[in-house]
Amino acid sequence: MDKAIVIENLSKTYKNDRGIQDINLEVERGEIFGFLGPNGAGKSTAMKIMVGLMKADKGDVWINGYSVTKDYEQAMKNVGSIIENVVPFSYLTAYDNMKLSGRFNSQIDEGIIDNCLEITGLIKYKNEKVKNYSLGMKQRLGLAMAILSKPNILILDEPFNGLDIQGMVEMRELIINLSAQENTTFFISSHLIHDIELTCNKVGILYNGKLLGVDSTKNILKNYSSLENYYLSEVDLNGDS
Repeated sequence: MDKAIVIENLSKTYKNDRGIQDINLEVERGEIFGFLGPNGAGKSTAMKIMVGLMKADKGDVWINGYSVTKDYEQAMKNVGSIIENVVPFSYLTAYDNMKLSGRFNSQIDEGIIDNCLEITGLIKYKNEKVKNYSLGMKQRLGLAMAILSKPNILILDEPFNGLDIQGMVEMRELIINLSAQENTTFFISSHLIHDIELTCNKVGILYNGKLLGVDSTKNILKNYSSLENYYLSEVDLNGDS
């Protein structure tokens, strides 16, 4: 199985009947996949299952060919992730947070930490305590921590949340560059249509826990002229079924 990520029949239902139902999806290596849907659609649920923070009722996820339920350590070996909020230690500096994050990997040294902070635009704030950071800077620090071990897959839940316009542009460029230069595969969730359209080369629409449609951004723009039109069309056709 040479796909970066394969999701098969993934389902999880909460007591309030919300959750996700029978999600099937494949993500190719080097792809930037966008999971688009409103808040409460089930995006975080699916992503928590993908990184082992939650158990599915049924179905499985294969990452780099390994089952998350049966072979968790191997599946997560080359994965970096930010799920929900980034919570670095606010009383430490960015550099110390990075050092702590990489403490179990003997190959991570000051040069690698500085490189990750450079990539994410935080190098000049590396000795500043995180409690003085804006939300956008904390998001970028989360990404710096996620890329520290040079993973080939990054799973990012709402990476554009709370960023100002400049921060959004920088985060988009960062993701696109990592994909192009390192062939990093991205699985990104967002409710921000514009950012998904400009960042991702493949999009899946999640609505009320169901995956309504998956297509390449190129096809979507050719056939619908905008991701918004595609989203509204899919929700209109399949959203209540």
